[in-house]
Amino acid sequence: MNTIIRKSMLSVAGLAFAGGVFAGPIAAHANPVDAKPAAAAVQSSAPKPQGDQSHIALNDEQTANVKAIIAATKKAGLPERAAVISIATSLQESKLENLGHLGDKNDHDSLGLFQQRPTSGWGTPEQITNPEYSTTAFLKGLKQVDGWQDMPLTDAAQTVQVSAYPDAYAQWEQQATDLVGQHWNS
Repeated sequence: MNTIIRKSMLSVAGLAFAGGVFAGPIAAHANPVDAKPAAAAVQSSAPKPQGDQSHIALNDEQTANVKAIIAATKKAGLPERAAVISIATSLQESKLENLGHLGDKNDHDSLGLFQQRPTSGWGTPEQITNPEYSTTAFLKGLKQVDGWQDMPLTDAAQTVQVSAYPDAYAQWEQQATDLVGQHWNS
C-alpha cells in the first residue's frame, strides 16, 4: 500500500513539474488584469536594468554607429527607449561594429550591426551593412511588438531578433542607456 501511495505522489509531483516547465514560458508572458498592486502602477520612464551589466570601451567607429542608431531612431519618430533597445541589441550582436561576412566564424549569413540575415528577409547585404538601413529595419520589427515600450529590454530585443541567447541583451541596458543619454541631444 505504501508503494502505491508513494508512486501516486511521485506522479503528481512529476505532472506538477512538467506543467510548470511547459506553462512557465507561456505564463511568463501572460498579462493578468490585476497582476500589479496600485502602488506599482507608477513607474519611471526608464526601467532599471536587469541582472549583471557589461560594459565595453568604444572606439570612434563604434561611437559613430551609436550616433547613426540614434539618428535613425529620431528619423523614425521613436523615443529614446527605442534607441536604448537598439543600441543594447547591437552591443550584444556585434559590439556596435558593422560586421561584414566573417567566413567560417559567421553565424549563417548574418551581417551588420544587428547581425541580420539576408536569407531571413532583412534586406540585401549592402542594405544590412548600412547602419541607417539596418537600424530602421530593426525598429520596424520593434514597432510590431505590442507593448515594447513597457516590456523588459531583453524581451523586446528577443522578440525582434529571435536569438539563440534571448537573455543576453539585458547585460547591455545600462551602457545603452548611458550612450543614449550622452548622444541623444548632440
